[in-house]
Amino acid sequence: MTRSQKQELIARLSDEFNNSNAIVVCNYKGLITKKLEVLRDNARNAGVKVEVIKNTLANIAMQNAQKSGLELKDTNIYLWGEDALTVTKVAAKFAETNDAFEVKFGHIDGEVSDKNKIIALSKMPSREELLAMLLQVWNAPIQNFTIGLNALKEKKEKEG
Repeated sequence: MTRSQKQELIARLSDEFNNSNAIVVCNYKGLITKKLEVLRDNARNAGVKVEVIKNTLANIAMQNAQKSGLELKDTNIYLWGEDALTVTKVAAKFAETNDAFEVKFGHIDGEVSDKNKIIALSKMPSREELLAMLLQVWNAPIQNFTIGLNALKEKKEKEG
C-alpha cells in the first residue's frame, strides 16, 4: 500500500469513525474466509461496516476521530456504525456461533467498553422491539375488553 493510499484510507476511516457511535474490535484469527463473508453479509444487512485494518492505521484514524483509549494489537477486525445496539448485536451474535471469533473491546457512545459491556448491550432490545412491547401493553386492555364483550354476547345468545 502506497503512502497516498494509506492517507486516503486514514481520512476515510477518520470520517466514518467520527460519525459512528460504536466501534467494536474483534479477534478473527483462525476464521476461514467463508465465515468472514457471512459476517460481512450480516453486517451489511444490518447497516454495519466491517473491515480488517492495520492497527497503526486504525489507531491514527481513531485518534483523528477523538476515539482514543484502545490498545490495538494482534489481528483485529473492526465493526462500526451509527447504532451502537446494532453493532454490538452483529458482533455478539457472530461470536456465539464461531469459536474463532472473539469480541475484544470497543468504543461505544464516547467511552471505552470492555467485552462484558458489549455483550450486555447486545442483549438489550432494539428500538423496534421496545416499540412492539409498548404496543402490546397498550393493546392488552382493548383486547381484554373485546374478549369480555364477546363472551358476554355468546352467554346471552345461549340463554336467549
